[in-house]
Amino acid sequence: MTTVNTTETSDVREKILATGRQIMAGKGFSAVGLNEILATAGVPKGSFYHYFSSKDAFGEAMLEDYFADYLADLDATLGQSGLTMAQRLMNYWQSWQETQSFFDCQGKCLAVKLGAEVADLSEAMRLALKRGTAGIISRLALAIEAGVAEGSLSIDDTPERVAQSLYQLWLGTSVMVKIVRGRQPFEATMTTTRQLLHLSP
Repeated sequence: MTTVNTTETSDVREKILATGRQIMAGKGFSAVGLNEILATAGVPKGSFYHYFSSKDAFGEAMLEDYFADYLADLDATLGQSGLTMAQRLMNYWQSWQETQSFFDCQGKCLAVKLGAEVADLSEAMRLALKRGTAGIISRLALAIEAGVAEGSLSIDDTPERVAQSLYQLWLGTSVMVKIVRGRQPFEATMTTTRQLLHLSP
């Protein structure tokens, strides 16, 4: 009986988080009220406060949940067998283009959508963003280091600084893609990425 209750509790919490992630990826954090999330998820309002003490606490949990999924996907991409590390990294950037769409990201571009907004609203959410992005950068640094060791790519700086520069470049490019409503910024950034890793077009 306890197992069933625990499973149901986990399912309801995850449903609220997943619904909030998708809606907020489209509208932002401030523009979305709890009533909209709960009505879409089909969850009573009273249930929300059983799982989250406030909207900020929900936002922090949503970001942690988002980054956990993101890092798992990144680990899978960087762990693909039969490919050089350079090829795995380029697959990651290609996937970035496909999932960070200016039209509809389906909750997959939450860091891009909420980064600037919530960093000024909530210290807890800012720190969740900081932890999540640091996890991405550290994985990219390790992958770049491995690529240098195997000879599939080369760099002119430390793996850590190149990884940070590349992540910041792609994050900023995702914002520009939303502004211009076109993919040209991605194309330019892919060219720059290849140059930084000394990869042929």
